Amino acid sequence: MKTTPNLKKARFKERLNRFAALVEVDGQEEVAHVPNSGRLRELFVPDAQVYVSPATTPDRKTAFDLRFVSIDGVLVSCDARLPPALVAEAQTFGKLPQFQGYPVIQREVTFEESRLDLCFSGPSDQVYVETKSVTLVCDGAALFPDAPTTRGTKHLRTLMKAVEQGYGAAVIFVIQRPDALRFSPYRSADPTFAATLEEAANMGVAVYAYGCRVTMEEITLGAPVPVMLI
Repeated sequence: MKTTPNLKKARFKERLNRFAALVEVDGQEEVAHVPNSGRLRELFVPDAQVYVSPATTPDRKTAFDLRFVSIDGVLVSCDARLPPALVAEAQTFGKLPQFQGYPVIQREVTFEESRLDLCFSGPSDQVYVETKSVTLVCDGAALFPDAPTTRGTKHLRTLMKAVEQGYGAAVIFVIQRPDALRFSPYRSADPTFAATLEEAANMGVAVYAYGCRVTMEEITLGAPVPVMLI
């Protein structure tokens, strides 16, 4: 997936609220939209080098979108909207062998009480897929979530209902950086989500995690990393 053109180097100043941050661009302080509701405290540190793109929508309250953070020499995508598109792109090009035989891809599908990111369909079966954006990596371990997520737990329970009704179901953790060696749920941040993920896996919900190749020009789904639930 090609990245947004016209990226500008900036300096992170402070997080103003869940979806806005103060950044310094060309010596001027500007407010940038943050497309991620996670805390991202390990990324959003004062004076961190970030990359922003100018807003293209008229009458926007924020002049820029915050796209990348460079931390300890690692370029991290912080746009939580990207994982469904990255997974759909990988499926389109046959890079997800576990979903071979499901050529039809639907985005934003409703099942029971949830809207899920994707549904892969084959001649006689369907797989409901939810993706999660991961940016936190500690000592090689990618961790999710970095804050309590009742919505994430709800999605897992919906996937379990899909399995109960005879459908396939999977959750894919998309680690938007290249330096993760493994994935685990972040129990201390949200023990309920971690326990529910383990329950979902035991019920037949497939759990996958993928790193990403991240450059200023392109982001693509990378190699799978081991999932460690316990």
